[in-house]
Amino acid sequence: MSWTTYQQHLLRYPELGFSLDTSLMGMDTAVSAAMQPLVDRAFAEIAELEAGAIANPDEKRRVGHYWLRAPHIAPAELRELITAPLAALKEFAASVLTGKTANPAGQPFEQVLLIGIGGSALGPQLVSEALGQQAKLPLFFFDNTDPAGIDSVLAKLAEKGLSKTLCLVISKSGGTPETRNGMLEAVAAYQAAGLAFGPHAVAVTGKGSQLDNYATEQGFITRFPMEDWVGGRTSVLSTVGLVPAALQGIDIDALLAGAAAMDAETRKPDAADNAAMRLALAWHHAGNGKGEKDMVVLPYKDSLVLFSKYLQQLVMESLGKELDREGRTVHQGIAVYGNKGSTDQHAYVQQLRDGVNNFFATFIEVRRGRAGASIEVEPGVSTADFLQGFLRGTRKALHESGRMSMTLSIPEVTPFTLGLLIALFERAVSFYASLVNINAYHQPGVEAGKKAAGVFLKLLTAVRGALTDEPRTAAEIAGPLSADPEDVYHCLTHLAANGAAALHTGAGPAADRFAKFQKLS
Repeated sequence: MSWTTYQQHLLRYPELGFSLDTSLMGMDTAVSAAMQPLVDRAFAEIAELEAGAIANPDEKRRVGHYWLRAPHIAPAELRELITAPLAALKEFAASVLTGKTANPAGQPFEQVLLIGIGGSALGPQLVSEALGQQAKLPLFFFDNTDPAGIDSVLAKLAEKGLSKTLCLVISKSGGTPETRNGMLEAVAAYQAAGLAFGPHAVAVTGKGSQLDNYATEQGFITRFPMEDWVGGRTSVLSTVGLVPAALQGIDIDALLAGAAAMDAETRKPDAADNAAMRLALAWHHAGNGKGEKDMVVLPYKDSLVLFSKYLQQLVMESLGKELDREGRTVHQGIAVYGNKGSTDQHAYVQQLRDGVNNFFATFIEVRRGRAGASIEVEPGVSTADFLQGFLRGTRKALHESGRMSMTLSIPEVTPFTLGLLIALFERAVSFYASLVNINAYHQPGVEAGKKAAGVFLKLLTAVRGALTDEPRTAAEIAGPLSADPEDVYHCLTHLAANGAAALHTGAGPAADRFAKFQKLS
């Protein structure tokens, strides 16, 4: 580590207040002869992507999240599909915030319940946590199909009342089970409170989807489109993320402007001056192009605590692929985890420094400590000074132990700088996928999991119907169903745990017996 090396590896965008330091990644500043053709291919492919090329051959669709903050570069026939919803959602948010759009009793909405899963929840959660401290309408989430979690959120909403809660249901197809389940739970809660759900609800969905049709039938307040060329993990700057952000009073124009500014810098086909390509090359170098090291994301700011969780989906769902684009088995991917600094000083930094060297760290520095004046917690030293000390100390300690790291710096967390970071990692993912020859824009593993869940639910229904008053083992019930006894056993234990079957515990799973649950009269 030297002053000269630092300067050679520091990339700055002074107009944006952004810098990227890769001096501790142990890589050359120049692109190697072996990597240059791959870098050139990545630049060419992303140019084709932004020009409207088919990016997801599985679904025969384009990928256009870059167009959301630069409609002028989108195919001409799509430009109004970007600008019109943006104008409409701004008008809608203003109407809600001024009380013009209100509940059926004429009362203004005071809080928002967002029902979504994956990118339809993670993006809005990130933006809310980072920028929504002074939210005009607090945001709550159903982002899972966990009934206990749903009950917990409903209890919080009850303080102001469901009648004053605006529900935002987000699902491209409307058939995503977790989102559908959450909506049905919300419908039931509103009905139990003597309220109609539709006049309290808004949908963000694909045109003609199940949710779109349901919203029309139930008289939702309004609907916003979710285009098929916007993937869930890159949807935060579409209606998916902008509608809830606008309802919180967040400056969505600045959010889009930050992303557009980073896009402009990272369109430049020069690896030395392109922060997204520099990131992708650093990831490739750290993991030998095979994802051999995990990415540990350490933002030194409380408001960015969800950034590592957001990047988990963006990076892992995009890059975690079994096959390359030629159909060869490669098992690519980069595992992502993290929390925040300096909390991690007292959590897993011990292992990062002294344990298995199977990671590279990504520090995110926010230069400004707070908006107002700070007290001295020691003579001449503030809490912000300590935070910077912990960041720099951890960075140095990891380097001394032979651990790689890089540092991204922004002046403060604002809509503009959050937009910068989102766009930076989106493009880095695209570049890296090209470098290792995989498709970043499909998710066969996710679809396989959904199909397997459907098979289980079908079996669960059959097992429930096969229960009798006579206690029987899993194997005895499985036989007539031509099912695996273990799968049947898991169905039975689930039913017993939820009051739908009676369990007679035996010496082990094979001896456990199950029968219909008999209610006491």
